[in-house]
Amino acid sequence: MEKILSYSFDKKTPLIISGPCVVESKELCLKVAEQMKKICDKHKLPYIFKASYDKANRTSGGSFRSIGIEESLRILEEVKKEIGVPVLSDIHESVQVDMVKGVIDVIQIPAFLCRQTELLEAAGKSGLPVNIKKGQFMAPGDMKYAVDKVKNASENTVLLTERGSFFGYGNLVVDYRSIPIMEEFAPVIFDVTHSVQLPGAADGKSGGNRKMAPVLAKAAAAIGVSGFFIETHPNPDKALSDGPNMIPLAEMDAFIAMLIKLSNAAE
Repeated sequence: MEKILSYSFDKKTPLIISGPCVVESKELCLKVAEQMKKICDKHKLPYIFKASYDKANRTSGGSFRSIGIEESLRILEEVKKEIGVPVLSDIHESVQVDMVKGVIDVIQIPAFLCRQTELLEAAGKSGLPVNIKKGQFMAPGDMKYAVDKVKNASENTVLLTERGSFFGYGNLVVDYRSIPIMEEFAPVIFDVTHSVQLPGAADGKSGGNRKMAPVLAKAAAAIGVSGFFIETHPNPDKALSDGPNMIPLAEMDAFIAMLIKLSNAAE
């Protein structure tokens, strides 16, 4: 994790945060992490593996959440050890910090919870880097206060992630002005796949339009960002969460190459 803590967030070599939406199995996580590490090594990019150990914010209570929190955390620890990459996962309650801080390397605050003071302060006290997703309902300038809540607890590395804003019901739109605004407070990551999500628009679950992911990603790369958050899966249509948004794993090498080309062209 030391290279992430000391990473200078050079926009020519953006950080890649990528993995399946949720821990489905050990085999899946190891496969995705191994392949993504190879891709990022090839392109000389820093890489963090991500997967949620529990999806606590599903649209429907009947949707898949987890194979079990303890089992999922054990798998994340194995990914970290076997593949040799740092791992990121979400927390939803402040009491979860102690549960995860010995396993994960980066704490993520979900977008819906980015105003939760106790959660942000607890993440700050962990001493780990914290990635805060901008709420779909938040003005980018107000994310300053989320960063302050973490940094008032400890001088952690803090990242802010842009993932779109509500545009009526069941739709999101990305306001690219948010990137330079939030860069005043912290390095900005662009969430490629959640930005094409259609929240709650698929009969009790969220839909999405992955065909639009390259369009939004190209725009962010052309502007220049410190990193990209990209969910991926060998077979997105069979994924247990957020499949409609994900980039197929087999397409990720070309996708990353495209982002690097545009990032290098950005001023």
